[in-house]
Amino acid sequence: MSRDSAKQTARFTFHPLESYRRKSTQYTLLPFRFMRFGASRFVLVNEVGEFIFLDEGTFRAFATRALRAEHPAYLDLKAKHFLADDTSSPLLDVLATKYRTKKSFLRGFTKLHLFVVTLRCDHSCHYCQVSRQSEDRAAFDMKPSTARKAVDLMLKTPAEAITMEFQGGEPLLNFQLIKFMVEYSEARNQDLGKQIDRVITTNLSKATPDILEYCRDHGIGLSTSLDGPEWLHNANRPRPGNDSYARAIENIALVRSIVGPGSVDALMTTTRRSLPHVRDIIDEYVARGFRSIFLRSISPYGFAVKTRGKTGYLTDEFLRFYREGLSYILELNRRGIEMTEIYAKILLTKILTPFPTSFTDLQSPAGLGIGAVVYNYDGDVYASDEARMLAEMKDRTFRLGNVHDDTYDAIFRSPKLRSIIAASVNESLPGCSDCAYQLYCGGDPVFHHATQGDMMGHRPTSEFCRKNMAIINELLRYIESGDKDVMRIFWGWVYNRRLAEDASCLVK
Repeated sequence: MSRDSAKQTARFTFHPLESYRRKSTQYTLLPFRFMRFGASRFVLVNEVGEFIFLDEGTFRAFATRALRAEHPAYLDLKAKHFLADDTSSPLLDVLATKYRTKKSFLRGFTKLHLFVVTLRCDHSCHYCQVSRQSEDRAAFDMKPSTARKAVDLMLKTPAEAITMEFQGGEPLLNFQLIKFMVEYSEARNQDLGKQIDRVITTNLSKATPDILEYCRDHGIGLSTSLDGPEWLHNANRPRPGNDSYARAIENIALVRSIVGPGSVDALMTTTRRSLPHVRDIIDEYVARGFRSIFLRSISPYGFAVKTRGKTGYLTDEFLRFYREGLSYILELNRRGIEMTEIYAKILLTKILTPFPTSFTDLQSPAGLGIGAVVYNYDGDVYASDEARMLAEMKDRTFRLGNVHDDTYDAIFRSPKLRSIIAASVNESLPGCSDCAYQLYCGGDPVFHHATQGDMMGHRPTSEFCRKNMAIINELLRYIESGDKDVMRIFWGWVYNRRLAEDASCLVK
C-alpha cells in the first residue's frame, strides 16, 4: 500500500460490528406446534416436520416475538421455517416445496393392491387377524372370474408403479390362481406399461422348488413370518406336527438359494410370550441372516380378539419391550452387526427428512383406498387389510363394493370412501390438530372404529396415540442427546446406508 493510500485509509473510522446487526427484532411466527420435552425444555415442530429443542426462556422469548436477532437460536429458527423476517422470501419457497414433498404420497393414487386368494391355512396362529379356514374348504378360494375382474380394476388406477400382494390364509394353497393373476396382469400390462412389483405373503410351509422357480422367473418377492426362537415361533404359530419353525427356517434358506439372497423378508408379531424375550427374538433374526426387524404389536382384529386373554398385553408392556429392543439393536450396530428396526426407520424418515413413507397407518390422509386396497376372495373390496379383517368379524363399515357389481368410479370415487378419508386427516382431528407430533403420525380410522366405535377416535384414551407418542418421544430423546454414533446409525437406516460405508460409529 502506498504512503498516500495509507494516510487516506487512516482518515476513515470503522463502526463497531454491532452497528451492522439488525436493529429490529420484528419477525413473523410461521405455523408450528409445541409440547414440553422434559422438565425445562420444549420441542417445536412445524408444518413440514422440521423440529427444534428450546429451553423455556428461549421459547417464551421466541413465542412473544422478543427473541433478538443475535440470539444463537434465531438463525436456526429462521432456517428451519419457524420464523420469517424481511429477508425470508426465498426460504418460504423452500417451505412450500417441502410441504409438497411431504404430501407427495398422494400422487398416483392407489399403489398397493392386496389380493386374498384364499382363507384356507395350515397354521392355527393364536393372534391371527384373519378368520382362517381349514385346508380342505376350497369354497373360500378366490375364483378365476373374480381374480380377472380384480386385476382389471387394479389396472385402472392412475398410478404408474403398483404392487400386487397375494395374501391368505396361506396363499400358496391356491398357487395356480396366483400364476393366473400374474400372467393375466403381465399380458394386460403390455399395452399399459406400468411398473408392477409382486410379492406373496406366506408362511412358506407349502413352498416347493417349482413354486420358487416360478417366483424367480416372474420377479415375485416373498414375505414370511418369524416370531423368534424355535420354542416361541412354534408356540405362537402352531400347525400339525409342531414344526412351523423348522419349515420356516428350511424354506427361508430354499428361497434364498433359488429366488435370490434378498428375495425374502420376515415379520414378527409380539405376543404375551414374546415380552420377556426381545433380545432372543432379535438374535434369531441376526442368526438367520436378516438385516431388519419390525417390532410389531398385536392388532385388535380376527382371532386376535378371541384369544386376547392368551396373547394380549397392555400398551405399556409393549412399550417396555420396544424400548429394550431398540436399545439392543443400537448396541448391535455399534458392534458392527447390521440391524434396522423398521418402525423406527419409518418414523425417522418422517422426522429427519422432508420425504413421505408408504406406511399407510402414518399418513394423513390415511392410505385407506387411496394408498392401498384389498380384494377379498369373494370379490368384496375393502379400504385396507385391517378393514377386511374387521369384516370377518361381521363389521362391514369399510367395505367399498364388489368387483362383480361395482365400477372403478363407484368404488374409488364413492361418498363412502370420501367420508372415511375425511375421518383420517389428522390436521383436523380433535387431539391431533394441535399435537406437536401431528406431522409424524396418522389417524387410522379403522383402528379407532374397532377399538372406540368412532372413526375419528378419542385421543386421550387411544392406544394408537399412546403407542406412537411414546415411540416418537423415545426417538427424539436419542436425537436430542446428541450422540453422534446413534445419529450415524439413524441416518444409515433412513438412507439404507450400510455400516461398512460409515465405520466411524462402530465400537473399536
